[in-house]
Amino acid sequence: MLEEVELGVDELEAIRLCDYKNLEQTETAKKMKISQSTLQRILTSARKKIAEALIKGKAIKIKKKL
Repeated sequence: MLEEVELGVDELEAIRLCDYKNLEQTETAKKMKISQSTLQRILTSARKKIAEALIKGKAIKIKKKL
């Protein structure tokens, strides 16, 4: 079975807005209704998880909020 890296919905949204939509971090933070420092923490975590999945050949699982 393929190992997984779990990405939170907030991490996915931060990546989508900053990296896919090319929004500035200040604009992304406003859209997500969080501080820029919180956004930076979320992005750092998400990018590390994505890098791990790519380097180690793991699947990326999106964790749904309850």
